[in-house]
Amino acid sequence: VIDPERFFGRMMRAGVRFAAGVPDSLLAEACSYLLEAWPPDRHVIAANEGTALALAVGHHLGTDRVPLVYLQNSGIGNLVNPLLSLAHPEVYAVPIAMLIGWRGEPGVADEPQHLAQGRLTPALLDVLEVPFRIVDGASEAVALDAATWVVEAARRRSGPAALVIRRGVFRAAVRTPAAWQEGTQPLTREGAIERIVAALGPDAYVVATTGKPARELHDIRLRSDQSAERDFLTVGSMGHASQIALGIALARPKARVLCLDGDGAAFMHLGGFASIATTPADGLVHVVLNNGAHESVGGQPTAGREVSLTEVARACGYATVVPVACDMASLDDALRTIRCAPGPAFLEVQVALGSRPDLGRPRGAPVDNKYRFMRSLVVEDP
Repeated sequence: VIDPERFFGRMMRAGVRFAAGVPDSLLAEACSYLLEAWPPDRHVIAANEGTALALAVGHHLGTDRVPLVYLQNSGIGNLVNPLLSLAHPEVYAVPIAMLIGWRGEPGVADEPQHLAQGRLTPALLDVLEVPFRIVDGASEAVALDAATWVVEAARRRSGPAALVIRRGVFRAAVRTPAAWQEGTQPLTREGAIERIVAALGPDAYVVATTGKPARELHDIRLRSDQSAERDFLTVGSMGHASQIALGIALARPKARVLCLDGDGAAFMHLGGFASIATTPADGLVHVVLNNGAHESVGGQPTAGREVSLTEVARACGYATVVPVACDMASLDDALRTIRCAPGPAFLEVQVALGSRPDLGRPRGAPVDNKYRFMRSLVVEDP
């Protein structure tokens, strides 16, 4: 089990002075250390992995140093374009050290959305021509040597190099308390979801984003003995739930389609707001549950408490934008408006950080969820 301070200290001795990335549960302790120890001009929690790499390129251009980019392996897809068309040795030749959390590693139990990505991670890095080493927690000395190697390898090839981090590598680090800690908001996310789906009624189709919203919607249905056939649980593909919902709303213009989004997911692909607002998706209701944090992977902050997603939606041109809901009374007021207002409609709900410790996970294979959802659409609108 590796001490993050020693690990990043070794990287600093190799010349790293800047880090950007998207938090990952396997890197949670490392991310917490960076948040605590590195100031904002040296550490940026990026909207997505591609923008993190572009930030790193900018740092290199300004300093001639090797920057660090961290991510979960599910984010490799967001890296592909800037990795090959920007940082590659045959283009701008930018040395970048990368830390990649290895979700779905073969032989290690994980959620279904991570299995294909985990199996293919080494092959993806090979085809992207990124040299890499796999790091486990068996030896701190080996891990520290790897921290030096990845920086030197990036510098030697004038291009990216990576460390693939197995589960359980980093030791717990000190975490900075967040201003939006559990209990500081009067609304829980699960309580808000329950109120929202009840207000829109059993005829609405619901697309829930990856992480806690999908899990909480699943538990609400089980606890209340409600049908889940109209729920699409987006267990992967962070940031894309709103566009899935938009596609459904355009294909089924008579249907009421609810997207339960998160602030981290919304920021990851914020351009989707413009796509929604400029389409005739009259039946779409886009709700962002904003707790100001990447809660599912360690609670690192998003820009959710600094940037108004409500004003972003208004500027993009959503047909209906209601005031931010921050308690049950304002949520009920917003839902009364949205029920009869033209879409696409937008609602931001500020919720507390935290969830029930016994929160379950969706049962069954994702493909079964898909077919059940599609059958409900066919019945509704042949």
